[in-house]
Amino acid sequence: FFLPRPTMSDKPDFAEIETFDKTKLKKTETREKNPLPTKETIEQEKQSESTA
Repeated sequence: FFLPRPTMSDKPDFAEIETFDKTKLKKTETREKNPLPTKETIEQEKQSESTA
C-alpha cells in the first residue's frame, strides 16, 4: 500500500513566510560548542605524538 504524499507544487508557499512575525522570536547568544583548534594546539599535538 502507498502512503498519501503531500503534493509539492513547483513553487514554495511564501504566504506563511511573508506573514511571519519576527518580533516574536527570542534573541539568543550563539556559542561555539566545538571550537576548532588553533595552529599552536595542532603543533603541540604533533610534537607530543612524535615524542611518544
